[in-house]
Formats: sequence, C-alpha cells, structure tokens
Amino acid sequence: MNCSQISLLFLFSFITSSLCYKPVFLLHGILTGAESMLIMEEEIKRHHPGTKVYMTDRFGGWSSLENTWHQVKELGSDIMEICDMHPEGIHLVGYSQGGLLARAILQTFTNHTVKNFISLSSPQAGQYGTEFLHLIFPSLTAKAAFELFYSYIGQHTSVGNYWNDPHHQELFFKYSNFLPYINNAIRTTNSTQFRDGLLKLDKMILIGGPNDGVITPWQSRTTKFIPLHQREIWTKDTIGLKTLHNEGKLKILSFPNVKHHQWHLDARVIQEAVIPFLD
Repeated sequence: MNCSQISLLFLFSFITSSLCYKPVFLLHGILTGAESMLIMEEEIKRHHPGTKVYMTDRFGGWSSLENTWHQVKELGSDIMEICDMHPEGIHLVGYSQGGLLARAILQTFTNHTVKNFISLSSPQAGQYGTEFLHLIFPSLTAKAAFELFYSYIGQHTSVGNYWNDPHHQELFFKYSNFLPYINNAIRTTNSTQFRDGLLKLDKMILIGGPNDGVITPWQSRTTKFIPLHQREIWTKDTIGLKTLHNEGKLKILSFPNVKHHQWHLDARVIQEAVIPFLD
C-alpha cells in the first residue's frame, strides 16, 4: 500500500468515525443563553470530532423566568424539528433549569428521538433554599417565598412552577401547575404519556454534587432529605425511574467540589460524566 492509499484510508476512517456520533442539543440554565454552553460544545467536539451540536438562545436572560409550560412548548417544538432531521437519534443535555425543562419536553413530546438524556445539577424534584432565590430575588427569603410562588402571579414564573416548599405541601399541590404534574404526583390524562416519554430513553444520567451551593439540598428533594429509593416517585414508579434503573438505563453520578455555576464548564465533569454518554 503506497502513501497515497494510506492517506486516503486514514481520511476515510476519520470521516467514518466522525459521522458515527449522534447530534447533541445543549439547553442552557436560568438567566443565561447559548454562550454559556460554548465550553461544553468545544469539549464535545474535541473528544468527538464532527459531532453536530445544537444550542439555543430562546428563553435566554430574563425570559428564562417565563412560565415553564410555555418554555416546554416552544423549546420542545424546536427540539422536535431537530429530532425530525435526525431520525437515527440525538442526545439531550440540560444544565440547571434547562435540565428540568428538557425532562418535561421528553415527557410531553413523546415522539422524540432522544437516546441519552443528561441532567446537570437540575432541580428535578423541585427547589427550596435562600441561596437559589437570592440569585434572582435578592430580598425574598425561602420561608416567605411560598406567598409569592403559590399564587396566580407566582405560577407565571418558572421558579414558582418548581418551588417545592416542604413546609407548605398542601399549597404546593393546590397551586403548583407544573412540577406535581410532570412528576405524576397528581394523576391526569397525560400521566401515561409523561411516563412513556422517559421510558423511550436508552439512558438517563442525573448528575449533582454536595458542594453545589445553589440547588438546595443538592439532591433536590426536601430540606429533610429522603433518599430517592424511598420516595413515592420511585416506589410507585410514577415516571419510570425504577423501570429505567432495573433495565440498567438510569445513572446517578455525584461529583464533590463543583459549584453550581461550574457544572457545564468543568472539564472533568464534562469528560467523565457527559462525553461517555454521547456515542
């Protein structure tokens, strides 16, 4: 084999390996936009050359505080267009609030072609804590936040839609029009759909850590931490987490010494917890 043939073989191998990686959609967190995900995009392309990476500025900045159902509808339509372009499948990565929105999109748009879903420090079980509030509402305290969020006005905000106050659970179930529904804690005609949308996944990867500092507590449960395996969402398998686990499709990963604003920027997290699931 001469040098020309070797060069062509190398080029063909490179192109073939590049084409084997599925496209990836990166969904930013609250009060940010596509630019916040650029480092992750660079890392993905560095380790998986040729990967098509999609990002969006939709609901960037202050518009990220708009009602979650509105964001799910609009962002979901965008992601479904990309799914239609890639029937072979895509991967979906959501950071912070973006991870919760991404999960709700998978549950709502059940015709998606998402293979692996990665949630980076997202309030999947809700949020409660002053540290988080002070990023957006500096004068509001966690103890008083229920008065705003569990109201008609508060439910027009994304934070209000997943504010889960352990001291006011009756109000949470009465007024919250998002989180109790996508968790199937309140049964509706969409409950089966919400479960089926997640069971289509090949893998669900949930990532967090004890030094997050914003998602409070970092396991995103309640102020009195109840292990996931003891919660109704698991024991009754309301959204399919237990089934995914039993089928080896659920991964829960913890990383110490990572602050909330670093998850999508930390090279170690990206290389160890994101890249391996982007085949």
